[in-house]
Amino acid sequence: MRKPRDFDAELKALTNKAAMLKARKVQQLGELVIATNADNVDPETLAGALLDLAETKDSAKREKWRARGAGFFREGSRGTSNRHDVNAAGDQAKQDGGSAS
Repeated sequence: MRKPRDFDAELKALTNKAAMLKARKVQQLGELVIATNADNVDPETLAGALLDLAETKDSAKREKWRARGAGFFREGSRGTSNRHDVNAAGDQAKQDGGSAS
């Protein structure tokens, strides 16, 4: 004979997990705002920019933003000191007339 399921306990566990996931998402969005220095922007301006982003249908513009964001995360994974060194080397190459690669 099978053991009866406790639907109330399962529902409570799922509700708790959903609340945890929502809290983690809110925390990660806050961390993203801080990491991009957008916390220095007044809330009205930040909300307006996000609303503009959400309403934009221009796929070229969205792709440009996506690529810039991906670059931000790639650079962030290497650390700030490495990012500074790479930029300094690229700037020196440009000054010498060579390529940055």
